[in-house]
Amino acid sequence: MEGNQESAMDLLKAIQERKSIRAFKPDAVPRERIEEILRSTIYAPSAINLQPWEWIVVTGEEKERLSRRLIKAYTERQIACSPGNVKPLPKTYGKRGAKTLALMKPFYEEMGVDINQFTNEGSCRFYGAPAAILFCMDDSFPKARIVDVGLALGYFLLTAHEFGLATCPIGLIAAYEDEIKDLLNIPEDKNVVIGVALGYPDWESPVNRFKTTRDDLSKFVRWIE
Repeated sequence: MEGNQESAMDLLKAIQERKSIRAFKPDAVPRERIEEILRSTIYAPSAINLQPWEWIVVTGEEKERLSRRLIKAYTERQIACSPGNVKPLPKTYGKRGAKTLALMKPFYEEMGVDINQFTNEGSCRFYGAPAAILFCMDDSFPKARIVDVGLALGYFLLTAHEFGLATCPIGLIAAYEDEIKDLLNIPEDKNVVIGVALGYPDWESPVNRFKTTRDDLSKFVRWIE
């Protein structure tokens, strides 16, 4: 029983401690460690156990080439980070986003960088992380199965944290999917869902002192009894 309680406490601690990192050390992550993380990730649940996720791990010079290609695409097309909403967001969500940006602003000012430029170009560079993990899914699946990929993403982030590694999910790269497929020879029938920057955190960077806040549980749950 004690062992189970300790495991539960470790999991809760990881959930509460983990945060997105936006400045990484250049130190390479051993391939064996990435494989360990992915082996744990495949235990994520999925509908009918279809396990629709696929990963492409990009490191070394190939990762640098990918970053350069994405920066070029961003410079030419100017598709920026956004919620991707298809209609105006309810005020509740807009306020959360505005609050987060306001809380982040002092850290970017300390760094002397423009928040939009840093976020967009940083996303294209995977914030300098030595490894980029691309989460892909076969295009035969409906959009509903992206939920399964999202579950795997959660497992990946928490497992990486347990191994002392930092991560940052990056959705912007999906806007440049054609560029990614062309550079990495990804088949046309595979969709790039999201990317993750993976590496060792650079705690000297002011931006890594920032941690997002969360609204109270009462804002999210409705009880029917």
